[in-house]
Amino acid sequence: MTRQHACVWHAPGEAFADCAAIRQEVFVEEQGFHNELDEIDAVAWHLCLYIGGEPAAVGRIFPEDDGERAGGWHLGRLAVRKAFRGGGTGREMMGLLEQKAKELGAKYIQLDAQVRASGFYEKLGYRQIGEEHLDEYCPHIMMEKLL
Repeated sequence: MTRQHACVWHAPGEAFADCAAIRQEVFVEEQGFHNELDEIDAVAWHLCLYIGGEPAAVGRIFPEDDGERAGGWHLGRLAVRKAFRGGGTGREMMGLLEQKAKELGAKYIQLDAQVRASGFYEKLGYRQIGEEHLDEYCPHIMMEKLL
């Protein structure tokens, strides 16, 4: 028997408590980051995926302020709780986030990936477009996908 999936979108400015709780669990408690919530949260669309009624995964998207190229969006804060990893939840989330960004006018998406996860994003069609850099203590790399 498969567990039912439901997704809930939170528009910019709306409360996103379950999303924040998942990010706290994954990024702060599990991975040791300190600065999880930021000013971008106020302008981002947040997605929370529920599996079997439980909050399982989260991600956010927001438009890029890129004067050179129109239609750029940023995808970030993708987090899947441990109990829901390994069954395609991350791939499902990426598809939902990309679809919503496209509906909102995105022509391409950029993300600042943890280097250890860059292979996952490459399998989904993302390519590296920048140099490796640190975000807090963790190596990251900018990646992009045309929609």
